[in-house]
Amino acid sequence: MKLVKSLLLGSAAGFAAVAGAQAADLPSRKAAPVEYVRVCSAYGAGFFYIPGTETCLRVGGRVRAEYTVGTRYGEGQDAYGTRSRGRLNVDARTATAYGTLRTFFRYELTVSSGFYSGTTNGNQGIIAPGTGRNVASGTASNLDLAFVQFGPITAGRAQSFFDFYANDFGFSTLRTADARLNLLAYTATFGSGFSATVSLEDRNTGTGTRENGVVSPLGASAVLGQDFPDVVASLRVDQGWGSAQLSGAITQRNISNTGPLFNASKDEMGFAIQGGVKINLPMLAAGDQLFLQAAYADGALGYLGWGGQFGAGRQTTSVAGNQLIVADYGVSAFGNTKSATGWSIVAAFRHFWTPQLRTEIYGSYSELSLGYTLASQAVPGVVSRPLDPKEMILAGNLIWSPVSGLDIGLEVVYTRTELKQAVLAANNAGARPVLAAGGRLVKSDDAVAARFRIQRDF
Repeated sequence: MKLVKSLLLGSAAGFAAVAGAQAADLPSRKAAPVEYVRVCSAYGAGFFYIPGTETCLRVGGRVRAEYTVGTRYGEGQDAYGTRSRGRLNVDARTATAYGTLRTFFRYELTVSSGFYSGTTNGNQGIIAPGTGRNVASGTASNLDLAFVQFGPITAGRAQSFFDFYANDFGFSTLRTADARLNLLAYTATFGSGFSATVSLEDRNTGTGTRENGVVSPLGASAVLGQDFPDVVASLRVDQGWGSAQLSGAITQRNISNTGPLFNASKDEMGFAIQGGVKINLPMLAAGDQLFLQAAYADGALGYLGWGGQFGAGRQTTSVAGNQLIVADYGVSAFGNTKSATGWSIVAAFRHFWTPQLRTEIYGSYSELSLGYTLASQAVPGVVSRPLDPKEMILAGNLIWSPVSGLDIGLEVVYTRTELKQAVLAANNAGARPVLAAGGRLVKSDDAVAARFRIQRDF
């Protein structure tokens, strides 16, 4: 048995040696390394490294469903509206020797119907008389943001550096500067949360109206091509107690004055200034905040959030020739140009009743000094004066967040506008019939609407 066992062991050893020698003659083949997704904690939650790079990426977005009701003006309108919106955010950041290199874009697709048609400046409470029914025939697309940040440089489509309270709270909009537009900016940081920015901004590309036209009672006047973009500068501080910002803008317009008594063009310079403060109020509840802001504009009413037309209720109309138009400049019969001025104040407060239940109360008050009259405001037998509107917007909501990223809320918004002089009220079709034809005068009017929203952010 010992002899047999020795022979078997010797044979096994021989086979192993031969097999090892043959294996040594074969080419070596190693498994490819597996690229695992790594969490990137340098820029907050949700970032991960793109495999094979040192770039951190975060993909997020939003889905929103809305339902709104309000007063309608005419049989052709719906008394309600619905909206669905999808948003995609992509944020990529890389640490470099010159600072963080960041690229970001936000893209939105929206389908709306009914009451969302004919709104004035995003205020769902104001639906212009004469607005036709909106049956949601298509999907609206919007490249909301797309910018590159490299050290102190910001380039692309970004939030204007003039803006402070940019409708941060609530479902509706206030009279406040809120525009995403094409810009090129340089930001210097000084430590302790202080920074200063100089930005060249193309007002013609903004999501909010930054350029209003020019009106003349006797002839055709228009804003011609501009020589340079708006110049914006801001000084900002961000600290534990909150934030504060002082900003200013200079804007240039070339106006053509063409009429029976004049024919010329003239450069006009407008400006706007704004100051705001955001105060954190953890002594009330975690997450509580208060915004306070004031702004003034001369020849640049878009920096107050004004654009298109003004008025509420029967003061407004969807018929272009009958609208009360907002203009930055008026031209007299003798070719004299006068700028429109205005100011606004904004307040917004957010309070958490519980970590899942919060309320937002916000409002704005604004006054304009127009310096021009409009053909659409004419009342037979009455000498027209500038209408100089005074407007108040108040809104409040209650929002429940049962899980992180989900908001379910109801909001009511009220708007009131007072004019310096009464105008003929718009009828259901958007016309302004004279008193002899059954028309009536309206000097002040208001509007109200309610909105229900379900929103998921991820």
